[in-house]
Amino acid sequence: MNRKFAVPVLFISSIGWGLSWLPIKSLTQSGLDGIHLVLIAFTSAGLLLLPALWIQRSHWQSRLHLLLAIAVFGGFANLAFQIAMVHGNVVRVMILFYLLPVWSVLGGWYFLQERPDRLRIFAMILSLMGAAMILNVDSTTFAGLNTIDLLAIGSGFALAMNNILFRKTAEQPLAGKVSAMFIGCALLIGSYVLVTPTTASLPDNMTPYYAILYGVMFLSLITFGTQWGVTQLEAGRASLIIVMELVAAVVSVAIFTELSLTFREVVGAVMVLTAAILEGWRDPEPVKKSIA
Repeated sequence: MNRKFAVPVLFISSIGWGLSWLPIKSLTQSGLDGIHLVLIAFTSAGLLLLPALWIQRSHWQSRLHLLLAIAVFGGFANLAFQIAMVHGNVVRVMILFYLLPVWSVLGGWYFLQERPDRLRIFAMILSLMGAAMILNVDSTTFAGLNTIDLLAIGSGFALAMNNILFRKTAEQPLAGKVSAMFIGCALLIGSYVLVTPTTASLPDNMTPYYAILYGVMFLSLITFGTQWGVTQLEAGRASLIIVMELVAAVVSVAIFTELSLTFREVVGAVMVLTAAILEGWRDPEPVKKSIA
């Protein structure tokens, strides 16, 4: 696929992630426990892509440590995000997750020598200010951080590191890396289920099968789109386009839950969207190596 499509593909995939709370909430409201939902969805997606990882195994013989790192960071990012979305407030989770641009810009600078220019720094600051506006950060965000909040923050950090690993291994086949992410998530949640007692059981309806479809169809497609996009774009640029997830989440929550957006939330969403557009219209050539 031509690299010029990276921005729109990443843009659309990010909107998909922003809307992912809809199937998650629907499936859990139909009786499927959140832990079981994540286990079923990611195990299904991982099994679907496992043959690709096996076929591509020769590509990873000398870089197995990077594949394992993708499984750990990518697996935890997905696990933490899904659990936070199941049990937390969608908008709050998304905002805390969107410390992601900070981790990505700094990580891309440190690990990939993608030193940000002034426009990228401005876009990063603008997106974070927009996120702060939406959540009213001065009076609520850091008041009593709970486990769900920490999962949301940890998910953003882990995804930023995962995206950097994807870019560092840009020459490696994409399907194998996405498969490692899904398998890593399935193994992490499977280990949790084994050591944690639970009374939850699978509902006696079609919901578990819908969870399989959620993993095989929805998660696989938006993950492929996102990870292909971050492989083609600089880490800092990709992270700021991904912020469209936040806008999609806020708007969809307002529409489907009949929640009225405050003036602060509208202004914040516009700021985040502006930052994403600034990145989307940039010259696709690699950024300069100095702040000039």
